[in-house]
Amino acid sequence: MSQFLAMFQQLGAEKFSDAVCGVAPYFSTIEPQFIALRPGHAEISIRNQVKVHNHIGTVHAIALCNGAELVAGTCTDVSIPAGARWLPVGMTVQYHAKAKTDIRVVTEAAEVDWSAAGNVEVPVAAYDSAGVKVFSAVITMNVKH
Repeated sequence: MSQFLAMFQQLGAEKFSDAVCGVAPYFSTIEPQFIALRPGHAEISIRNQVKVHNHIGTVHAIALCNGAELVAGTCTDVSIPAGARWLPVGMTVQYHAKAKTDIRVVTEAAEVDWSAAGNVEVPVAAYDSAGVKVFSAVITMNVKH
């Protein structure tokens, strides 16, 4: 079992969110709150607050990218075989609508072949509180066995 998955199960979502931000402090800029974490799936929320806004008062594109990298990374960590390592090597994004509310960022990656070494594409989507997709991304993770 991945160290992150064990931590999530032992600490619970709120304390795990704080712990991840302690390990990778940049993630604290969006104050993520984990909702779920399991092999093939990770989900967080980002509160709509001034510190993550852009100049027009919506959630900034880079805050969305930060959330995408967080869910893709934690999902990858809990999904790859024991002893494997991973590193993000690329990201493509699309902005579909203005992010004006709290945001839910999720990766549904059950169909990803986690057993393969090399580059793996992890899909991510972000939704507003009405369920409208505001952002999507593909994070390329390099997995080494």
